[in-house]
This record gives sequence, structure tokens and C-alpha cells, in this order.
Amino acid sequence: MLSRLRYTLRETFDSFRRNATLTIASIITAAISLFGVGLTLLSSHGFDNLLARWEGGVEMIIFMNPQASEDQLAFIESNLNEQSQFVAGFEYCDVECSLAEADRVFAGEPGTRELLGPDNIPTQFKVIPTEGTDAAQLRLLADAFSQGPGVFDVGFPEDQISLISQLKSFFSFRLILLSGFLLFAAVLLIWNTIRTAIFARRREIEVMKLVGATDWFIRTPFVLEGLLHGLVGGILASIGLAVWNNQWTSGVEEFPEGSGFSALVVTDGYDVTVMMIMLGIGALAGAIGSGIAASKFLDV
Repeated sequence: MLSRLRYTLRETFDSFRRNATLTIASIITAAISLFGVGLTLLSSHGFDNLLARWEGGVEMIIFMNPQASEDQLAFIESNLNEQSQFVAGFEYCDVECSLAEADRVFAGEPGTRELLGPDNIPTQFKVIPTEGTDAAQLRLLADAFSQGPGVFDVGFPEDQISLISQLKSFFSFRLILLSGFLLFAAVLLIWNTIRTAIFARRREIEVMKLVGATDWFIRTPFVLEGLLHGLVGGILASIGLAVWNNQWTSGVEEFPEGSGFSALVVTDGYDVTVMMIMLGIGALAGAIGSGIAASKFLDV
């Protein structure tokens, strides 16, 4: 068993050396494509952070003073229930919920986030309007609630949500499409690298078959080689993504507070998840490319 493992590893790394140019080309292509996938996932999560307050069809938020009494909260809730013609539903976001939301919205403004605590953060009523409610009616409703007891402010984004959603769709679709093409190119390069390696060793493979070596014994080093191509590409892409995210985070912290870019920073550990996904996709793509090539060209 140990001798087989030594053989597999030796043949895999010998093949790396023999096809150095093709190997480097396939790894670089895989790294670029996987970086695009990671960047798409990361930017999509950033846009989700930007829309954190407006998820689930929320189009109006009533911010309550931190010191709002239970009676004032009950008054606003009662009035929202009475507006069934314009309000399809609402949800109260308490102190804990508001703090969790602030972690996402002010991810790029740590100074602002540090100023918010349980004693001074506004709680929120998140309002979902009925389907037939237009912007003018919703604005009248917002103006009415802004005069309510204990109300700090009323958030009414108008076209902002639509614009952010369109930007997210625009960038995500095009980035993932480009990444898909590049990933396909990486699979083809890995496939071609393995094919070349098999042809270069066709006499050796013939001898191994004559002495009783099974197809899987011969095929394993080639499949492992392709898997490593994708895995190394994923590692390089992950390093690039980590540098990109750190540079972006540092840059956003220097933007003026309230610029609107702070929520696009991803600091909740999601970047590590994205890197694991990239490594998995890279290894899978490499294994698929090499596996197809080894199966197709092994009969030499």
C-alpha cells in the first residue's frame, strides 16, 4: 500500500516537471477564474449587507428613540395595524436585532459602530407596504409616522433599493459568466495537459498493462495531477482574494463617514467561506478535466 502511494506521488510530481509550461498555464487560468468566482460571491454578500435593512420587501423603516417607552412603541404598533389598506405587514427590530444589523451596515466604519450600544441605538419598525401602494402614498404614510411619539426618524429609500438591486444583478451576472468561461478554459487546459502526459508515457503505459497493472492504478497519478492543478489554482486565488478584501477594507475605512460604501465591506468571516468554496471548485474542476482525459486516452 505504501509503495503504491509512493509511486502515485512520484509519478504525479514527475508529470508536473515534464509538462511545466502547460501546468503553469492551467494553474494560472484556474486561479484567475476562481478569483472571479470568489469576487462575485464576496461582492454579492457586500450588496446583501447594503440591503440588510430592506430585506423581505421592507420599504419603510420607523426608527424609534432609544428611550422610547412601551406606551410609545404600542402606539406606533397600533397605528400600523390600523393602516391595513397600505401596510401588508411589519416587524419590530429590538435592540439586539438593531445591533446585529449595525454590525453589517457599518462594517466599514468601525468608529461609527463603536458609538452604538444598547443604550443609544434606535430600534425599528420595518414596514412592508401592500402591493398597490405607490411611492406617493408611502411618503404620506412616512410623513404621518414621523410626527408620532417617540419616533426618531422614518427611513424611506424610494428608488435606492431598486438601484442597488440592479447593480448587484448587473455585476454578479457578468462576473459569474466571465468566471464560468475562464473555468471552462481551465478545465480544457488541464484536460490537454493530462492528454499530453499520457501520450508522452504511452510506451511505459503499454508495458505496465502487459505486466498486469489495472487502469485505475495507471489512471490515479493523472487524476491526482489534475486535481492538484485546480487546488493550487484555488490556493492562489484565495491568497489574491484575501489581499483584495484587506485592501478594500482598509480603503473604505478612509472614506468619509456616511458615504454609503461601508456596508460593502465583508468582515464577518464570509471571505473564509468563499475561499473554501473556491478550493472545492478548483479541486473538482481539476479532477473532472483530468478524469475525462485519463479515461479517454488511457487505451494507448
